Parts: sequence; structure tokens; C-alpha cells
Amino acid sequence: MKYNELSEQEEYVIKHKGTEAPYSGIYNDFDEEGIFTCKQCNTPLYSSADKFSSGCGWPSFDDTISSNVLRTPDADGRRVEITCKACGAHLGHVFEGEHMTPKNTRHCVNSLSLNFKKI
Repeated sequence: MKYNELSEQEEYVIKHKGTEAPYSGIYNDFDEEGIFTCKQCNTPLYSSADKFSSGCGWPSFDDTISSNVLRTPDADGRRVEITCKACGAHLGHVFEGEHMTPKNTRHCVNSLSLNFKKI
């Protein structure tokens, strides 16, 4: 699989499980209709229909596209990491039980891990 070229910041987040600063990402306060894809491999990950404002400082989604996002417990057992199923890119973390949406799930995603395709 051929991957997209990444900036130094994108590589830090995607390959080294980094986190961008809260409220710094371009997709945090973003409400256009379309599909969010993996920055590294272009796999469709999230629909804008599933994006919501959580106030956490990162883009939040309560569902994924076609199970293209994997969940793996962090080594410390306190959080659950989310990664792209196709290439393993680090996206962020998923939280459940916060009652922010009827689906009761919040995918907290780094903007640096995403591209956007308008539909």
C-alpha cells in the first residue's frame, strides 16, 4: 500500500501516537458535509453526519464508516486507542458512557490524522 507523505507534526501524531494541542486542529470547529479520511492512506473513517461538538478541543464523532477504525486498549488500561484499520495510523481515543449523543460514544480524533472530502 502506498502512503501519503506526512509533515513532521503529522508523523508525530500518526506514527508515534502523539496528540495535537486542544483547539488547534482545523477540524475541531468544522461543519461541512463530507467524509473524513485517514491522512496516511485515504481510507474513509468518519462521516460528517456523525460529527458533533463535544467541547473537548478535538473533532468528535459518535460512529465510524464500515468498521474502518480499530480499538485497542492503551498499555495503562485507562483509555482505548483508535487506529485506521487499513494502515494502523493513530487517530486518537474513544470514550463511552459520557451520554453526549444517543450512541453514547465519542471518538476523540486528532485533526492531523484526517483529510476531508466534500460531498
